[in-house]
Amino acid sequence: MIIRDFGDRSKKTVIMLHGGGLSWWNYKPLIPFIETDYHIVLPVLDGHAGSDRPFTSIEDNAREIVDYIDEQYAGHVFLIGGLSLGGQVLLEMISLRHDICSFAIVESALVIPMRITGSLIDAAVKMSYPLVSRKWFAKLQFLSLGLPDELFEDYFRDTVRIARPDMTAFLKANAAYSVKDSLRNVKGKVLITAGGKEPFTVKRSAKLLHETIQGSRLNIVPGYIHGELSISHPDKYAELMRELTG
Repeated sequence: MIIRDFGDRSKKTVIMLHGGGLSWWNYKPLIPFIETDYHIVLPVLDGHAGSDRPFTSIEDNAREIVDYIDEQYAGHVFLIGGLSLGGQVLLEMISLRHDICSFAIVESALVIPMRITGSLIDAAVKMSYPLVSRKWFAKLQFLSLGLPDELFEDYFRDTVRIARPDMTAFLKANAAYSVKDSLRNVKGKVLITAGGKEPFTVKRSAKLLHETIQGSRLNIVPGYIHGELSISHPDKYAELMRELTG
């Protein structure tokens, strides 16, 4: 597993898991707001640009990061955050190990399987993949995601480097993921957040997670689209971190 880390290693460790099709730089805007307080660990999820292995499943990626925490941090870190696909990996981690972290922030994670969407992914990727290396197409995709302008070069460079089988695999895994009953036993404090302008299934997933995870907090942010909180408003995300952990 490939890791980027920032901040003082003697401080409390937070692990942030990026969204599907992105990479560790998903959290680049957040780093200045939290690096004086934490040691920040940013893994590159399997199958993404710069990773050292293909994507197999959300479950495999979760076990890999749990093993890393066992080896490097004696089985526990202060906080783990995850966006979209990264949020699903985080959910799998805390369902496997209820005490893996003291705090968790799950952002825009889908846990209601999208079977029709999943059935169309092979054809959609086959049709669109040849366009991925075209800058005009990348800019259209980038704009649709609402990412800050300063992240475009990172996005374009790394999207081109994702292999088609990996892209297909993680998109299908994202569409098929479902909530696990074992989440009812999570011991840490969990914040579940989503944007008010996200698809109904994402907002419904947030509410379902809130109902499943005992003592969790639900935060639906009016006017925000998918991933906007952590990527475009890192100051507000850092404030939520402080409120959760204070």
